[in-house]
Amino acid sequence: MAYFILKRLVQSVFVMLAVAFLAFSLFRFVGDPISQMTGVETSVQDQDRLREELGLNDPFVVQFYRFTTDMLRGDFGFSYRTRQPVGDMIASRIPATLELGIVALLISLIVGIPSGVYTALRPRGIATQAILMTTLVGVSIPTFVIGIALIFLFGVQLGWLPTFGRGGTVDLGGWTTSFLTVDGWRALILPAITLGVYQLTLTMRLVRAEMMEVMRSDYIRFATARGIPYRSLHYRHALANTMVPVITIIGLQFGGVIAFSIVTESVFQWPGMGLLFLESIRFVDIPVMGVYLVVIAFFFVLVNMAVDLLYLAIDPRLRVKEAA
Repeated sequence: MAYFILKRLVQSVFVMLAVAFLAFSLFRFVGDPISQMTGVETSVQDQDRLREELGLNDPFVVQFYRFTTDMLRGDFGFSYRTRQPVGDMIASRIPATLELGIVALLISLIVGIPSGVYTALRPRGIATQAILMTTLVGVSIPTFVIGIALIFLFGVQLGWLPTFGRGGTVDLGGWTTSFLTVDGWRALILPAITLGVYQLTLTMRLVRAEMMEVMRSDYIRFATARGIPYRSLHYRHALANTMVPVITIIGLQFGGVIAFSIVTESVFQWPGMGLLFLESIRFVDIPVMGVYLVVIAFFFVLVNMAVDLLYLAIDPRLRVKEAA
């Protein structure tokens, strides 16, 4: 296990360096931040002086070295637009994005896993066909269209739920949470459903496919011949083996929910990291964009490592392979 963790840590270091290099390289071509920071009345001399102070005239290698060494020390620099520390800006947005992603993932699991099991055990039922058609429509419609439709129905027509913002929050020692207020939960429902619909469809179809594959295996047929009750056969034996590959996909889905929540946060004006990233693109705020991508990559690395360790813990075949 120790060798496995060490190997993953070494791989993660190279992944983070590659992501940092790509992010820093690409953002050099998105525009001139000086033109966004200054107005038309700023002289050319002042613009050149500001560019020199920010180190934008330094060679690429020097800028990238400074970028990586500062991040390793925990110094993420300052925003070109607000002059605030980028670390503080990201930290203030992380709770909103994580809570939105957690609720969206829970929705996809609570609905997707039972639906996948049901449709696998009753493949020709009318309800199964209705579920499959509904999920096909859900996965085909773009996320922003789903969000706008929910806003129009539950926010504009019915007036049941708020359509933008995070609602009421509670500060728990620097962590602002929406889970402890009614307004926070009401504001969380629509964006969480919007973000979780696509993940729900993937979860349901994956569980259905894996469950049907397991039900056709020889040991299930042997257990059926021995007279094991169907409830125990379906939920203790078949479902347990179905969840082994599903766990890996669920971990990747959670990383994807966090990384690709940009559209949902934009539609609902949710004050998370995705909305901050869109604002930084608009104003060519290169430090914020670079740090955002590195943070997302770091989060993906952590999730993948946790999934690998969990997969290794529940699958004895992998433990034997790693030991060999």
